[in-house]
Amino acid sequence: MTGVDTEEAIRSRRTHKAYAPDPVAREELDELLALAAWAPNHNLTNPWRFRVLGPRALARLKEAAGPDAARKLDRAPTLVVASQLIADDPVQDEEDLCAAATAVYIVLLAAHDRGLGGYWRTPEVLRTDEGRDAVDVRADERVLGLIHLGYPRQEKRPPERKPSGDYVTYLG
Repeated sequence: MTGVDTEEAIRSRRTHKAYAPDPVAREELDELLALAAWAPNHNLTNPWRFRVLGPRALARLKEAAGPDAARKLDRAPTLVVASQLIADDPVQDEEDLCAAATAVYIVLLAAHDRGLGGYWRTPEVLRTDEGRDAVDVRADERVLGLIHLGYPRQEKRPPERKPSGDYVTYLG
């Protein structure tokens, strides 16, 4: 591990859309996805689910997506579907959604720390029954998106960010 400083990692992580062809090793994926378990989640519900797509699952997803959308599924050599178990209680469900989204970000940040690039997107195909079936997402799960992982082929400059004064309010 390169041991990137936390603040530097947050500021330097970028969305990458061009990758070298080498897939992320399973051992490294296991380590990244294990880190997701450290996302804060009320009562340790562990609501996140990850599905690493192999060639057959990817082919099914591409078929469900159609030829135009399928091209975007070839951007990265490693694809992971992220989802959240839907709770019966609306308050827990909302908390679990936030926890699962945080777990996805942990994976992206840890991947960045290891020199990998990542891209979190929500392709339309994962909002369809055919796409969900292609990757075995159950009816009691909410798809959070598709995580593209791989070794980046480009350097990306940070975009300008709004100052915190534009979105922070201190209440007396």
